Amino acid sequence: MSLPLNPPGDCPACPRLVEFREMHRARNPEWHNAPVPTFSAPSPRLLVVGLAPGLKGANRTGRPFTGDYAGDLLYETMVDFGFARGTYAKHPDDGLTLVDAAITNAVRCVPPENKPTGAEIRTCLPYLQETIARLGDVVAILALGRIAHDATLTALQQRKASFPFGHAARHAPEGAPVIFDSYHCSRYNTNTGRLTRDMFRSVFSAIRAELDATP
Repeated sequence: MSLPLNPPGDCPACPRLVEFREMHRARNPEWHNAPVPTFSAPSPRLLVVGLAPGLKGANRTGRPFTGDYAGDLLYETMVDFGFARGTYAKHPDDGLTLVDAAITNAVRCVPPENKPTGAEIRTCLPYLQETIARLGDVVAILALGRIAHDATLTALQQRKASFPFGHAARHAPEGAPVIFDSYHCSRYNTNTGRLTRDMFRSVFSAIRAELDATP
């Protein structure tokens, strides 16, 4: 029997994340406070892989990159490059839809301080593998940050040493989707200038060209 595409709402696999989840369920019972499922268009060719749900973003709203600054930049850019349609309004009922794209996270539950442990990343890896396998038309994967990059390579059974992370890098493992790297679109990275709006848009421009050139 194959693995479910998303972890169950009360996934018990990572004790630290379970404890954190239960604490916020008690504090904020109206929040999602559960593993965040993949957000997808039918048969997407682009898969965006982030790190993990933000505490007051996806962990609150239940949709990847929804409700925090990272989502502001990501969804604006996806709309502009034809990977989303509608108006992003920071909640899952805003009517925004994805076009030829899907968004997921390497770790599906919110971690304390946005820092999952290596063990937690490995525990959640089968869900990333299953997501890539089920989305069989994926041509390109955008890895947002080094952890997402490394998790994607592991999910694809590729050697990390052969494909080092680098902003705007393009990797073409044999027999696997093309991987594009970007610094994570977090407020910290944009506030410090590590990632600018133009830098992020440049990565999406390369992805758009890749897909447009693929039969």
